[in-house]
Amino acid sequence: MHIIVCLDDNNGMAFNNRRQSMDRVVREKILSLCKGDRLYMSGYSFAQFTEVAENIIVDENFLSAAGKDDFCFVETCTFSPDTAERLYVFKWNRVYPSDLKLSFDIEKSGFALLESTDFEGFSHEKITLEIYERESI
Repeated sequence: MHIIVCLDDNNGMAFNNRRQSMDRVVREKILSLCKGDRLYMSGYSFAQFTEVAENIIVDENFLSAAGKDDFCFVETCTFSPDTAERLYVFKWNRVYPSDLKLSFDIEKSGFALLESTDFEGFSHEKITLEIYERESI
């Protein structure tokens, strides 16, 4: 499974069951990353996707419903690093209030950084996309 997540500098994901931030350029990049493959997400996450995409599947149990080669956009719930083969981490490069944080250290959980790219978002001057892949043992 390919997990997509947005984090602040303190690995914060959400505050009061709400996303910390959103950006339409990030949404465009998410759809581009999936290249038409299935993209699972909650109804809450889907509400920000005004773009029409036939590959988006809304399911409140999306992490359980997704298959090995599917993508999941995670905003307001935790997930186990064991479920992912690849992580796409969008970093806001700032600190927001958060009460939900990524519950594991990415590199200590067996992932290697493949690529890191900075880009200008719509609402953020600098957003970083880091792509991690599970290391083979």
